[in-house]
Amino acid sequence: MEIMQVAYDHPDAVKLNDQVQLEYAERYGDGDLTPLDPAQFAPPGGLYLIAYDACGAPVATGGWRSMDSGREGGYADGDAELKRMYVVPRARGLGLARRILAALEDNAREAGRIRMVLETGNRQPEAIALYLSSGYEPAVPKFGHYRGYDSSRCFSKPLRG
Repeated sequence: MEIMQVAYDHPDAVKLNDQVQLEYAERYGDGDLTPLDPAQFAPPGGLYLIAYDACGAPVATGGWRSMDSGREGGYADGDAELKRMYVVPRARGLGLARRILAALEDNAREAGRIRMVLETGNRQPEAIALYLSSGYEPAVPKFGHYRGYDSSRCFSKPLRG
């Protein structure tokens, strides 16, 4: 497996994003409607990664974007928001999500971000288990596009100290 930095609107990223949106629709009845601009994932204010298998097929993805208190959604200054963590079904269980998560945390820390935050849903127990086992704790107050939904689960992890 090789993990590479790509643009959020790279064709492989679009392909994986389409797949994760289908999975969201299966679990929740609709895709994720959070407004995202590809420029938000460009360094140094963000990063987008894709893992490729030995045949060169994209199999996992994830990114972070800078979010601060002046933005709608309840963020704090220095936040890095995790977005679009996804592993295709045939590549699950190989540790790819954990590898991408660690790389994103390291990059956000190097970019001066002080806290990684994420929002997921209660119908994604695999994601919740990954985040809890990676040192994330439930975040109060909630933040993000879905913060007012009962199904929303928000987590955070300090990136320093």
